[in-house]
Amino acid sequence: MTQVAGPVQRELKHVQVREHVRNLVAGAEPGTPAPSERELVAQFGVARMTVRQAMDALVVEGLLERMPGRGTFVAPPRRRVGMLTGFTEDMRQRGLLPESQTLLARREQAGPGVARALDISAGDAVIHWKRLRRGNGQAICIEDAYLNEVLLPGFLQSGMPTSLYDALDARGLRPTWAEDSVTSDIATDEEAEQLELPKGSPVLRVARRALMDHRPVEVSRSAYRHDRFTMYVQVGANS
Repeated sequence: MTQVAGPVQRELKHVQVREHVRNLVAGAEPGTPAPSERELVAQFGVARMTVRQAMDALVVEGLLERMPGRGTFVAPPRRRVGMLTGFTEDMRQRGLLPESQTLLARREQAGPGVARALDISAGDAVIHWKRLRRGNGQAICIEDAYLNEVLLPGFLQSGMPTSLYDALDARGLRPTWAEDSVTSDIATDEEAEQLELPKGSPVLRVARRALMDHRPVEVSRSAYRHDRFTMYVQVGANS
């Protein structure tokens, strides 16, 4: 009988473990212990790394939360009201350690699309900052951002910050709201390699235009791994 190739087999095992744990804790009260990694390794006969990947995905979703020194538990419902967050804050809220790897950081001239989004003229100077973002050491997304250089003098020379939104906050430019568009797509070969995905894998694309009051501050395009990120959207009814 033909055996499934290694990477594909690991992906299937990861999904099996993830969905088993999801079904196991469905409807459980917040604070209910999740099965331990040791138990899942023994039950499924897989490597601890495979189990950790499955549990990390559920932590990212917000279904589980890790408590250092105690274990992993069913997470309470998320209440995220009135605060626009960037990737760093989002990962921390999900119980993951955010990391960034700069792929590109330079001064460029704005093209027509970026200029229109930032409310500047085509050809004006912008900061182009592209990063690979990780949570707990695992690739989560590629974020490609553009910033109006006039608003951020010396930004490239002062060392790239861990959190863009913290850096903007320090300059009195933290976005207060954003327009996001979300679509599904197939990863490019370069994205698949950077996100450690098989070629042809789906990704979640998020385009953001972030503003402070009515002033555009940032425009970005991000490609998220489909299996490691769930986007939460808060909605309400008009009275």
